[in-house]
Amino acid sequence: MEENNKKNSEGFIPIHGGYKNLITYQKSEIVYDGTIYFTKRFFRKYDRTIDQMVQAARSGKQNIAEASMASATSKEMEIKLTNVARASLEELMIDYKDFLRTHQLPLWDKNHRLYQRFSEINRTPNATYETYRKAIENEEPEICANAMICLINVVSYLLNLQIRSLEKSFLEEGGLRERMYKARVENRKSGGGAPGN
Repeated sequence: MEENNKKNSEGFIPIHGGYKNLITYQKSEIVYDGTIYFTKRFFRKYDRTIDQMVQAARSGKQNIAEASMASATSKEMEIKLTNVARASLEELMIDYKDFLRTHQLPLWDKNHRLYQRFSEINRTPNATYETYRKAIENEEPEICANAMICLINVVSYLLNLQIRSLEKSFLEEGGLRERMYKARVENRKSGGGAPGN
């Protein structure tokens, strides 16, 4: 009985908005903070690249949060915004790769010793900016840019998994309309009736 009451009190709008607990949001926040640092350090004050990179980093972070909030009423919007976040971070990663290329600095591959070291650091539970500070704020520009690319790759990979999970959930459970219909049917079965009917 208590379980049924709990079900009914939850209604057809799912729990939503817990974006601060998402690893994708947490790491995208580090990407944003790192991009602020990087652009201030390596670009001239009025270089348009600063705004473009900061906006791409912000878009990645903000769209993850917005997608989490939108999940309450629109799975379609949640998927769309999560994909926008992924696209924004891809744009940002290209800027970091351009930086390496135009400064004739190497892009690390998976066999690079520092890439492997970064992978070890990335396994740190509850990682924060401090976890990556030595890499992001390293005196060597090569390490700074590659560290940011590694971080973006991690977030993009996790967002890909998140999108696949959202697509699967949508196919299995449907969106808000399906939830509303199901809740109405269950309410009638339990003898609750519908307000105003």
